[in-house]
Amino acid sequence: MNSIPLTKPHGPGRPKDMEKRAAILDAAKALFIRNAFAGTSMDAIAAEAGVSKLTVYSHFGDKDNLFREVIRSRIQDLLPEETYQFDPSADIGDILHRIALIHAHLDCDAENVGTFRAILSDCRQGNPRFGKLMWEEGPMRTRALMERLLQKAVDTGKLDIADVPRAGIQFMALIKGDMMMRRMFGCADCAQTYAKEVEENAHAGVAMFLRAYAPRR
Repeated sequence: MNSIPLTKPHGPGRPKDMEKRAAILDAAKALFIRNAFAGTSMDAIAAEAGVSKLTVYSHFGDKDNLFREVIRSRIQDLLPEETYQFDPSADIGDILHRIALIHAHLDCDAENVGTFRAILSDCRQGNPRFGKLMWEEGPMRTRALMERLLQKAVDTGKLDIADVPRAGIQFMALIKGDMMMRRMFGCADCAQTYAKEVEENAHAGVAMFLRAYAPRR
């Protein structure tokens, strides 16, 4: 009769050290913002994270993949999928106002704008693939989630939209206005006044969107 082992055999390899992975991501986020992609080396990221360069490579493979993970991690932290949850029992205006304020504050946040500047710097230096990574992990992801929410609102009769993908783009443009560009170009002189304008613009954008797409009575 075969004896039954008291413990299960270990699978191949050791699990990754998640604390080190998080430290690498945090270090990469800070350095990419400070020095842009081209000016950030894997050596610098390893030193900032307090790990070896080999550890960085073992977790992420190469710098391109690390950059993608940085963008993905940050966006998912700031805009989790639950942000776009549709509640059929809730007022659609309340749902859109909540999303509008979250997006407006994040897109106009000084640190996030610093990330955008770093990406643009790399694009200007001939590295558009990094901008493409940002576009795929950021706007394209949130656009898909927003389209899903708007389609549910249409299906339940809360909105009347013929072209949902276009309406999603319009929504984002309306709630941001020129506020992000003002921050991008360093024209947000008074923090208090600027923050107030960000919220007022978001509310006004939602009001206009609802006037355009409210169900016809």
